[in-house]
Parts: sequence; structure tokens; C-alpha cells
Amino acid sequence: MTNSSEPRQLVIGEILRPHGVRGELRMRVLSHDPPALKNLEYIYLAGSESSQARARVAVQHVRFNKAYALLSLDGCNRREQADELRGKLVYCDIEQLPPLNEGEYFLFQLIGLRVVADGGEIGRIRDVLETGANDVYIVDSAQYGELLIPAHDETIDQIDFESGVVRMTLPEGLLAQR
Repeated sequence: MTNSSEPRQLVIGEILRPHGVRGELRMRVLSHDPPALKNLEYIYLAGSESSQARARVAVQHVRFNKAYALLSLDGCNRREQADELRGKLVYCDIEQLPPLNEGEYFLFQLIGLRVVADGGEIGRIRDVLETGANDVYIVDSAQYGELLIPAHDETIDQIDFESGVVRMTLPEGLLAQR
């Protein structure tokens, strides 16, 4: 199932602060594959996720320090310039990322899929929360309202992008309390 509203760009980080005096930026990495960031030729900077205004900037160099990426960007050669980028979200084109392995998917691909459990349709995935322990699907259901369903090996039976369906085994009592 191809969604025409699929994003061309994904958030891969957030600029935290300058690193040093030569314009290098400390970035919180929000990518599932940090080593792939070393191959970026350019990125986009935006003030927020809802902002459609994104400035394309060439990447000179990416290196890592602990859990953070340190970026050197064209036109950012002084600490003062780097400080102006504090808080910006960093995007990249999906085409710049390595292809996903079989069975892997981007979370945005789940949005709009129907959730089927106990032999019937429960609702549609509106959003996905990343909690650290496991993802949580936010499902809009005509019958049950908003549902928060934990997504892990015990609840996800099958994700079928072709038919647009996620088959799940819901935790006991999730629907009974509604």
C-alpha cells in the first residue's frame, strides 16, 4: 500500500548547542542508524516538526562523541553562527539513508493502517509513541474511542502493508474496561 502523503524527509536529530569555537554543532541523534549519518551529503534545518520552511545545508563532516553527533556544516564556521541553530530539527531525505532490511519499516508507514484483533476491526493507527521500552500505537476507534496499544512481539501478530492491516493480540482487559 503506497501512501501518497509519505514524507520524503525524516527527522534524524535536534541541534543542542555549539561544540567548540569553529561552528561545529552537537546534535541529539534521533535516527535508528546513527552510523549512516556519516554518509550524509546535505541536511535540512527547521524550527519545528510542523514547519514547512526547511533550509538545505551541505554537510562537511559528521563524527560522534558519546551518544551525540558532531556536525560541521557549510557556512557555519564560528560559535556564534552555531549558537543561532540551537533547537533546530535536522531532517534528511529518505533516499540518503541506507535501505531497510527485510521486515523493517519506518514508523510513519503505520499511520492509517487498520488494526484487527479478536476477529474484528478495532480502528486505525493515528500515531505512534516511542516510549523506549516499546512503541505504543494510538488507535482511533469508532467503538472504543482512543486506544493506546503497546506494540511488541506479544501483541503484534502481523503487519501487512499491502492490505493496510495490522493484526494484533490485545492485552487482556484492554477493551473490556471501555
